Formats: sequence, C-alpha cells, structure tokens
Amino acid sequence: MSNPPPARRPEYDVSKRVALVIGASRGVGRGIAIGLGEAGATVYVVGRTEEEGSSASTLPGTVHSTAAEVTAAGGLGIAVPADASRDEEVAAVIDRIEAEQGRLDILVNAAWGGYERFTNGGLVFGPFWEQPLSLWDSMNRVGVRSDYVASALAVPLMIRSGEGVIVSLSSFAGQVFIPPVAYAVAHTAIDCLARDMAEELRPHRITSVSLYPGLVLTESVTASIEFFADELNRETPLFIGRVVAALADDPERFDKTGRWLVGAELADEYGVVDENGHRPTSNRSRHLPV
Repeated sequence: MSNPPPARRPEYDVSKRVALVIGASRGVGRGIAIGLGEAGATVYVVGRTEEEGSSASTLPGTVHSTAAEVTAAGGLGIAVPADASRDEEVAAVIDRIEAEQGRLDILVNAAWGGYERFTNGGLVFGPFWEQPLSLWDSMNRVGVRSDYVASALAVPLMIRSGEGVIVSLSSFAGQVFIPPVAYAVAHTAIDCLARDMAEELRPHRITSVSLYPGLVLTESVTASIEFFADELNRETPLFIGRVVAALADDPERFDKTGRWLVGAELADEYGVVDENGHRPTSNRSRHLPV
C-alpha cells in the first residue's frame, strides 16, 4: 500500500518566523501552536503540564505532545515547560529564545486558569458571591497578569527582530457580560491591555490584538459537551491556529492593531477553513446588538 500524500500546505506561510505560544499544553493554545506549525513556524510551546493527567484539570495534553504535533504538522515544535504565573520562568523562556533563535516574531498569550472546578466537578453556575474567591485570582493572575508580563518581557526582543504580532486570547465577554463576573472582568481587561499596548508599540510596528474564538471544542468543552448541546456553531482549536497563522502572514496586519477581532470573521477575510473544510460563522450577532 502506498503512503498517503503529504498534507497540502496552507496558502499562508510563516516558515521564517519564530513564535512563542504560552498556555499550549491543551485547549486553544495547543491548536494555535499546531496551526502555526502547519504554516511552517518554529514554535516554542510553553505550558505547565509535562506528564499526561497531571494537570490541575486532569485533562489530557502536555507541552511535549503539543510540540510533537507542531513538528508533525510541518513546523518545528520546541517544548518548554514553564508556569506562566511565575515571572522568572517566563523571562527564562524569552532568554532561551534569544539565545537559540536571535529573534521572536509572534507571541500568543493563551494561558488561562479557573476552569479546573468545571472539569473536576461539573459546571457550577451562580452569582459572584457564591463563587470561590480563588476564581478571581485564577482568571486575573493566570490570564490578565500573565499576558502583561509575557508581553513586557518579549517586546524588547520583538523590537530587535522587526515587525511582529502579539495575539491575546479574549472573548465577547470583553464587550458584554458573560458570567461569571471574574470571567467577564478578565476578558474586558485583556481587550484593554491589547488595545493600550498597541499604542506604545505603534512606533515599532508591532501589531497587538485580542482575538475572540467561538465555541471551541477544547478538552474542557468536550468534557462538558452536554451543556453546549444547543450550540451548533463550533470550532476546533486548529481553526483558531490557522486564523492566527494567516494574520501573522498578512502584510497589512498592522491596520488591525489595537482592535478586538473575531476569529470566524478573520477566517472569512483570509479564506481559512476548519478541519474537513468547514468554516464556522461569527457569533457576533448572538452576543452584541445589531
């Protein structure tokens, strides 16, 4: 039996770019790392999980398995176990990239916390005063603060590398209340962070945006899929990865700096499709008034 033909390379190409994806053991970060690898990038895969089943959420996925998939997709995946909430560990990652590559072109802030209780004990809804106080720290420390720290540490190397792009994952919770309160506040802050960083990065032509995926079939969503049975407009993590790769390859991407962007809308603009050729539609009308 003959071997199957290699996968067709996407139209977008970031084969000469070095990327850092923080929060890539699983979830959307994992999909973004693989999508960048599919487009040829060298991707430093950062996450805390080194052994299967050892994460706080007990969900599958490790930095090593993600890096292997990046390489299998056509790029070069480099696993770097690190905790995004520890400044010194993030600084060490940046130092390693500078020593090994001498440049950094793409930074993706995808680290997130606070979902552990959903996968360990099922989804728990209710007003903010009935939520554990630790939820605030989980979503604002591993989320808002880690995005700020990673960006601040990475930008000097990105400036020396030339034009680049910083993508911070957010959601429509940055524009309209989506519970819990800590979740909505964190995403509003991430949008503000991306917008305000863009202003100070303008002289260096580094693009800073926040990106809104739709309902992504991550490990955590799949584990609680019964709660999303009525949501038919779903995306895979790889879809968002392809969108990020297309954005990074766009020579006019700086026109988008400082904005919040919807993944499905960028996919329409760039001609990106999800697995099996499917193209999800935007959830804008569902969340925002027309």
